[in-house]
Amino acid sequence: MRAPWRTWPTAPLFVQLLALIGLSLAAAQAITILIFMNLPPPIPDFYRLNEVAQVFRGSTPNVGERPPLVMRIVDRPPQHMLDSRLAPVIRRTLAKDLGVPLEQVVIGSNPGRYADRRAFRILRDRMAREGASEEHFLVAPFEVAVQSADGRWREVRPDPGLGLSAWQLRSALWFVLSTLAMAPVAYLFARRLSGPIRVFACAAERIGRDPGGPPLALKGSTEIDTAVRAFNEMQERLRRYVVYHTGMVAAVAHDLRTPLTRLRFRIEAMPEETRAKMAADIDQMETMISATLTFARDAARPSERTPLELSSLVESVCDEMAETGSRTEVALGEKVVLDGDPVALRRLITNLVENAVKFGGGARARVFRDNAGAVVEIDDDGPGIPPEDAERVFEPFYRREPSRNRQTGGAGLGLAVVRSIARGHGGDVTLINRRGGGMTARVLLPI
Repeated sequence: MRAPWRTWPTAPLFVQLLALIGLSLAAAQAITILIFMNLPPPIPDFYRLNEVAQVFRGSTPNVGERPPLVMRIVDRPPQHMLDSRLAPVIRRTLAKDLGVPLEQVVIGSNPGRYADRRAFRILRDRMAREGASEEHFLVAPFEVAVQSADGRWREVRPDPGLGLSAWQLRSALWFVLSTLAMAPVAYLFARRLSGPIRVFACAAERIGRDPGGPPLALKGSTEIDTAVRAFNEMQERLRRYVVYHTGMVAAVAHDLRTPLTRLRFRIEAMPEETRAKMAADIDQMETMISATLTFARDAARPSERTPLELSSLVESVCDEMAETGSRTEVALGEKVVLDGDPVALRRLITNLVENAVKFGGGARARVFRDNAGAVVEIDDDGPGIPPEDAERVFEPFYRREPSRNRQTGGAGLGLAVVRSIARGHGGDVTLINRRGGGMTARVLLPI
């Protein structure tokens, strides 16, 4: 099944982002208009004048589901007066009911809070159904203040409380539902826009393991097509660079064999002592040339990845080494299967086991799983390496023992090959000195 970003019509990324933002804004506006045109307006909380008067007298009226009326003592009356043609009538009614002078009654309100005329029609219909005989009422939020004998003011108002009203909760629920309805559309757009980025990330990770892999095949916006062409050109240049330099090293190593052969014939007429020393140098140079040719050949060989069981591979290498008299051990562990090049991974394990036997007197190997990776650890009881050489030993032809004696090591390509193979599989190898002596070679390979 092809990815959706490969089958949809292509357009510049700028146009796609602009379309996504425009569609989101249009959908949000349409949903908002739909909600407020179809939802009934909120019914304002109203209070009869006799309910307000009861609070001033010290009793608690039954207001039902409306917020309760509360009274507090303040130093000043409300600053925003009730702006209504009925305000003087309401003040006179309250002053008469409470038995106080008219100038000691002040009514404050928040004008324009409920501008929707439908709300007041609903309110009057509700009062009519309830059989309300009182014509005048106050709509929350309001503040009614009556001056006391000490000059301070007793103020009655609806308790503002905490949380959302029923109408606000209903509106919030509609907004949540509309957001959920838009989520699949946003997901498809986001997947379409981010899909090529994920493909580029996978391709970049792959090119680090295999520069000679197939070119990236990805169709998309104009920007994506430009980036794909640049990526494929970069990969081709890297491939040519690796092939050229590997071939050059192999050619130089191969051509060196001819003068070495002539030198071997010419030293036959020299004294025995001198001839033996020169023959040893020539043998060492041939060993280095052979190692270089093998390294170049393996680097140029196409990688063939197949599923393999890593524990069995390590056991096989250690058993073969034990048959030659080397001291090797393999700890029983879990079976770990990964996709890898069997020939290359066998050489990686062989090089590490041979180093452990040669420099540490023996090898103890184990395989286990660590998160999403397979780990191979090979211990030895050798002297270890100084911390400053922990990375240099992986450089080609670098050897800590400078004499290059055939009894103490090879050409210095063993660990370079190990790291090349490990990184070619997307992993890495490190050397760790253990407390108490000895060293651990740790290989991490992704599963």
